[in-house]
Amino acid sequence: MTSLLALLDDIATTLDDVAVMTKVATKKTTGILGDDLALNAEQLVGIDSSRELSIIKSVVKGSLLNKLILVPLALALNFYLPFVLKILLLVGGIYLAFEGIEKVVDKLFHKKAEKEVIIVSEKDKIKGAVRTDFILSAEIIVIALSTMLDKPFWLQATVLSMVALTVTFFIYGVVALIVRLDDMGLSLVQKYKGWRNRLGQVLIKLSPKIVKFLGIIGTIAMFLVGGGIVAHFFHFSLIPQEDLNNLVTGICSGVVVFIFLEFIHLLVKKLKKDMNV
Repeated sequence: MTSLLALLDDIATTLDDVAVMTKVATKKTTGILGDDLALNAEQLVGIDSSRELSIIKSVVKGSLLNKLILVPLALALNFYLPFVLKILLLVGGIYLAFEGIEKVVDKLFHKKAEKEVIIVSEKDKIKGAVRTDFILSAEIIVIALSTMLDKPFWLQATVLSMVALTVTFFIYGVVALIVRLDDMGLSLVQKYKGWRNRLGQVLIKLSPKIVKFLGIIGTIAMFLVGGGIVAHFFHFSLIPQEDLNNLVTGICSGVVVFIFLEFIHLLVKKLKKDMNV
C-alpha cells in the first residue's frame, strides 16, 4: 500500500512538473504567437467560404508534420550540438526583428505602390501557409526549449510536445473562427431582423479589422521577441524595463540588418548594371 501511494505521489509530482514547465514555456512563446496568428489569418482570409475549413484542416496537418520534424530535431541539437541551437535562436531573433522593420517600412513608404494581382491556387496557398508555419514553429520550439535547458531529457520532450500541440490547435482554432466571422455575420443578416441582423453587420465589418489589429500586434511582437533573444544572447540591457528594452533592441537589430541587406541589394544591382554595360 505504501509503495502504491509513493508511486501515485511520483506520478502526481511528474505531472505537476510537466504542467508547470508547459505553462512557463508557452508563456515565453506568447510574443511570437501574435505574429503567427496574424500571418496565418492574413493568408487564409478571403478564400472560398465553402473551402475555408477544408483548407485550414490541410494546413493543420502540415503544421503537425512540421512539429513532428522540429521537436526531435531541436532535442537532438540541444543534446549533441547545443551551441548550434543558440546560434539558430539568435538568427531567428534577428530575422524576426528584420521582418518587423520590413513590415513598417512597407507600410509607411509603399502605400501607393500598385500591387500586382496574383491568382494563387488552393494548393499553393496551403503550401505557403505550411512553409510560413514551419519558420515560426521553429522559433516557438527553440524558444520553448530555451526555458528548460537544464531539465531532464524526458521532461524537455514531453513539454515541447505539449507546447507544439497547444500552439497548433490554439492558433488554427482562432484562425478558423476569424475566417468564418463574415460568413456567420452574413447568415445572421440574411435570416434575421432586429438585434441579430445588427450583430451580423458588426461581424462582417469586424473580420477585416481583427486581421489588421492582429497584424499590428504581430509586428510589435516581432520586435519584443526578436529583441529579447538578441539582448539575452549578448547579455546587454539598453534600459531597465525589460519589455521596453526588448522593443528598442528589436527595432535597432531590425534597422541594422535592413540597412545591411539594402546595401547588399544596391551593390548587386549596380554590379549587374555595370556588367550589362
